[in-house]
Order: sequence, then structure tokens, then C-alpha cells
Amino acid sequence: MTSQELIKQRRTEEWRNQLRRSIPNKERMALERTEQSKRTQDLNLASLYVEDIINYSHEEALQEARRCLDCPNPGCMAACPAGIHIPSFIKELERGNLPASWRILRESSTLSAICSRVCPHEKQCEGGCIYPVSLKKRAVSIGALERYVATEEQKNREQWHTLQPTASANGHKVALVGAGPASFAAAHDLALLGYEVTMFDAADEPGGVMRSGIPRFRLPAEVIDDEVTRLKSYGVRLELGVTVGRDVSLEALKAQGYEAFFLGTGACISNVMGVPGEDLPGVWLAGDYLSRANLLDDPQKAEEALADLKGKRVAVIGGGNTAMDAVRTAVRLGAERAMVIYRRSRDEMPATNEEIEHALAEGVELVPLHQVKAYHAGADGRVARMELHCMELTEPDESGRRRPVATGKTIEMEVDLVVVCVGVSQDPLLPQVLKGLETKWDVQIVVNDDYQTSLQGIYAGGDVIRGGATVVQAMRDGRRAASAIHQALSHH
Repeated sequence: MTSQELIKQRRTEEWRNQLRRSIPNKERMALERTEQSKRTQDLNLASLYVEDIINYSHEEALQEARRCLDCPNPGCMAACPAGIHIPSFIKELERGNLPASWRILRESSTLSAICSRVCPHEKQCEGGCIYPVSLKKRAVSIGALERYVATEEQKNREQWHTLQPTASANGHKVALVGAGPASFAAAHDLALLGYEVTMFDAADEPGGVMRSGIPRFRLPAEVIDDEVTRLKSYGVRLELGVTVGRDVSLEALKAQGYEAFFLGTGACISNVMGVPGEDLPGVWLAGDYLSRANLLDDPQKAEEALADLKGKRVAVIGGGNTAMDAVRTAVRLGAERAMVIYRRSRDEMPATNEEIEHALAEGVELVPLHQVKAYHAGADGRVARMELHCMELTEPDESGRRRPVATGKTIEMEVDLVVVCVGVSQDPLLPQVLKGLETKWDVQIVVNDDYQTSLQGIYAGGDVIRGGATVVQAMRDGRRAASAIHQALSHH
């Protein structure tokens, strides 16, 4: 049965027809969106490690689920990179069958507790919802509903029997290089199919960018740990602190019996702008800055590692969600003035509107239409000033985007610390050591429709093939690669 046939079959079940009739669409459309509450707390070191958005109560989840119109051709599902049967999971929630709601989520998403917190929903599923598309109203809060169901599953795992049985061992071994979202997803599916799966990662803790790059106030460590616990219960092994390609070669792993490999090493190298003074003390790259805050669970250590920002002026360069994470981290570390410098206007910022609003509510200043020209040191040799180009936007080009161009004017601003958030690149190690591996720009791995690289038995997914990917895109890549690996090895 195709996915479209399954959607139609589920939608025409009698209980669902009755549920739709129980509240007329006009009444559903009149309901206001139920917002998740934000935790009231002092923005200090301790709040770095406390999730700031509060999960729905049962009543709030039901209230929001009732807004879903159960569209026959759901635009939300088409806009979801994982293709989750969104109206189906929401309607199961609305009728009170939470285990069934969870199972529908799990068909498409192996990382619901994580994706529900970190996905840019307004640009994905919620962007395709009929409310903003046709009714000029706010979308159903799909991410919040997914988080609610995922949280309930974690609390009720034994009663719901949601740990799936693994197939009997099939005698095949698969190695996953990197322990980020793509590898988590591949490991999940392969383990359930009976493969002996090992994840290798250079870091001391699994999770990749989920652990190092996303602040704990957005994604608590225990949420990642819970997914690791699930994988371990399925027999997945972890080899941490091991850099494949340096500490151990793929040839050595082949000699140990591994027959297929998945490369999910992400894009962990922060880009630089190449402007004068970028190497001054006090100018940080996003990855270094965020990982120090995220990987130190002791606030005091984080404060020491990131320098005491109390009363300091912090400038974050860039306009994406990483920039919002960095600036909101700076606020919690005590910055007196926290600014986001972006070369376009707010309307063009790639960060979600929700993340921008959170930053503004915390006192962050947006400085749009400015771009760094140079950094200058003070008497102590650390960054003290930055020179900015004043920018303006052109008329839209063929792509429909307005380009920022310098006006010729510049301004100077005093700063004590800068965080550069202008994208990431892949680690060149594996492309360098794997002879014959086809790449773009020497680092981005090229794959075919089955996620297989130019080398037999080696697959890849996530940031290594895309540049920058969201967690849900990486998860989808990992699952599709796992399916291709299974096809290849089961036909041996």
C-alpha cells in the first residue's frame, strides 16, 4: 500500500468520520492557537541548562488538536521532510489514543522528542498547514503536539509497549561513522532488522550537533540520552573517542567483519568570513563557542571556559538559528549588551520567527543591514571594536531574493566578544583518506538515489552530503540509507 493510499484509508475510518463531525469546521477554525508556555526564570548561568519552553498539558494538547481540520490532501504532510502522517497522529491524539498517535509518528520519525523541539516548523510542516496557506491564521502547533506525544511515550513506555522487538540476528555487521541524527536513524532501523550495528564517533558523548551545537535550554541532554538508551536496548554499540580515518581505518573495520558503512560525520567546521582581525582573541567561531557552553554541564566551568561576560558587549554575526542560539547563550552568561549583526533585513533572516521573537524578548538587539568589514584590537590585544559596512538591499534578482550591497558608509561599534555564525563545512578527513570517494568542493560527499557513495558498500547522509541540513532531513537520509544497505546486504 502506498503512503497516499494509507492516508486515505486512515482518513475514511468510521471513528475518524465521527470525530470530524463532532465539531463543525467553522467551530474548529474559530479556536485560537494554544501557545506553549515559556518558563519564568532569571536568565543566568543556571538557565543555560533548563528548558525554557514548557510542554503542553493534556488539556492544552487536546485543545490544539481540535484545531486540525483533517484535510483530505494535507499540505502539512507534504511540507514535512520525513513525510509524517500528521493529521492521523493528531486525530489519534484528539480521540485519546496516545499509543496509536505515537506509533504513527514512529513510522516516519525515529527522533520525535528531538525534532519536535528543534525543527524549524514554521518553514516545514506548519508552513504547509491550511491555516496560514489559505485562511490567513496561525498554523496548528504541530511541533508542540509531536513533543507532547513523544514526552508521554517516554513516561509510559512500559505500559504502551513501545520498545519494538528486534529481528533475530542476521549475521551482518554495519559500521556507522559519526553519532549524529543521521546515524541515530540508520542505527535504529538496521538494529531492528537484525544487524549488528556499531556507531563510531570522535566525541566522548553521542549526539553530534544535537549535543554540541544546540543549547540545553532548547534541547535538554536527557532527551538525547533517552534516544541513546533506546538504541542500546536494540543492541546498538557505541565506540566513542574514536576518529575513523585516523584512529582506525575502514580497511581495518572491514577486516573485523563490517560489510557496509554509513558516513554521517556531519558538518562540524565553522566557516570564517576572512575579514581582517578575525583571528583576534575574543573572536569566536560558532561551533567552538556553543560546544563549550553545551558540553560543560557545570555552569561555573562554562562561565570560566567562555570568559566572564557580565557587563560585556557581545556581537553575534549571522542571522540563522545558530546565531539566535549563540546570542541567547551570551545573554545567559551575563552579557550586558547582546547584538545580532546581519547583512540583510529582519525579513530575510533564515532563523525562524519564533527564535527571533524569543531573542528579542530576552533583550537581544537586532542590527540589520550591516556587515563586518574588520575587527580591531584594544590595548590588551583582544578584540575591542568592529568596523561595519552599512548595507542596502537591491531589487529582487532572478531567484526572487534581494542582494545586500555596501552603500559606501561604515560605522564602528565597541565590542568585548564576537561569535561568528556564518555556516558550517564538512570535515575533509574522510574524503582525503578514502581514495576514489567522489566529492564536491573536496569535502561534500556525492551519493546516488540510494545514498551510496562512489565506493561500493559505503553510504552517506546528513550534513556530509548536503552542507547544512536540519535534524529531520538528516534523520530521513539515515533511514533511507539504512533501507538501501538492507536491500544490498539481504541480497548477498
